Amino acid sequence: MSFIKRFFISRWGPIITGLAVGVLAPVLVKYGNPGNMGICVACFTRDIAGALGLHRAGVVQYIRPEIIGFILGSFAAALIFREFKPRTGSSPIVRFFLGMFAMIGALVFLGCPWRAYLRLGGGDWNAIPGIIGLIVGILIGIVFLKIGFSLGRNRPAPKALGWVVPVLAVVLLLFLIFAPRFGRDADGNPAGPIFFSAEGPGSMYAPLLLSLGVGLLVGFLAQRSRFCTVGAVRDLVMMRDTHLFNGILVFIAAAFVTNLILGQFRAGFEGQPVAHTDVLWNFGGMVLAGLAFTLAGGCPGRQVFLAGEGDGDAGLFFLGMLAGAAVSHTFSAASSPKGPGAFGPAMVIAGLVFCIIVGLTMRERTEV
Repeated sequence: MSFIKRFFISRWGPIITGLAVGVLAPVLVKYGNPGNMGICVACFTRDIAGALGLHRAGVVQYIRPEIIGFILGSFAAALIFREFKPRTGSSPIVRFFLGMFAMIGALVFLGCPWRAYLRLGGGDWNAIPGIIGLIVGILIGIVFLKIGFSLGRNRPAPKALGWVVPVLAVVLLLFLIFAPRFGRDADGNPAGPIFFSAEGPGSMYAPLLLSLGVGLLVGFLAQRSRFCTVGAVRDLVMMRDTHLFNGILVFIAAAFVTNLILGQFRAGFEGQPVAHTDVLWNFGGMVLAGLAFTLAGGCPGRQVFLAGEGDGDAGLFFLGMLAGAAVSHTFSAASSPKGPGAFGPAMVIAGLVFCIIVGLTMRERTEV
């Protein structure tokens, strides 16, 4: 057990995790997930929000087993290695809104950092301005970190708090399996409480056991290795530490090679799956997402893994992402393959203003 623990915190941990994600995500596409969306924490959270009726965009409603697996896999790893340590109390309301605005930015781009790299590995060149925007957002966040930005320290919490998100994951799994309905309305449409897409990306998914198994494996590996697509860039810039960044390089390379082998690599800008060609807002959406993720302390995947190991603040960030998905689709902020939503650019600007105010005003106080 001690050898396994040392192995995953060594330089090989992020590399193994990046390799697993880079290979398995295209495999999930091969078996049914949307193109270049084998794993996307933002898009999959958006689909879950739709399945729960938090938004009514009919083409993006499905309870994604991968997210359930992420939570339960990290939960299992934390229990096995005695790292299940419930804690909370670090600026929860701010974290909620950071999660909301991070999701809004990601849905303007149409993908989280994970999907940005997967899109690049699948030949979607529209990912390039998104990745540049992500890096710019992280760099802005680093400036705030260097001038003392902090959301404060969390504190130990009762064990019961740490079980909330894992139990929620189990409930979601039961909803997915049994898909309860309250019947149909006067027009013959399903009345919920769970909704599944009949067409569009939400209707495209790999088999349940495969998706859940991949999620459990990735959740376990990522919890042990501290894999984080935002932290990798942050640590490289701030400390010249390539520990996490090596995992990102392997992630992209593995996705590229796997897509080639599976015949899924399609290079170009036009006609890419669930993507648009608006350079400005591909860039701008990810500036917002990168900044919000940096201020919150990690990418969306990392937030989900932390929530699984008992971090209540990360759990609240995840709930903020669910709310962000609801806001994006209710107020026409989310993009589509045709381009940004009507209010997407305005929402991005509002989110940047919020994040900049938070970055400038929330600093550690030094005692004299």
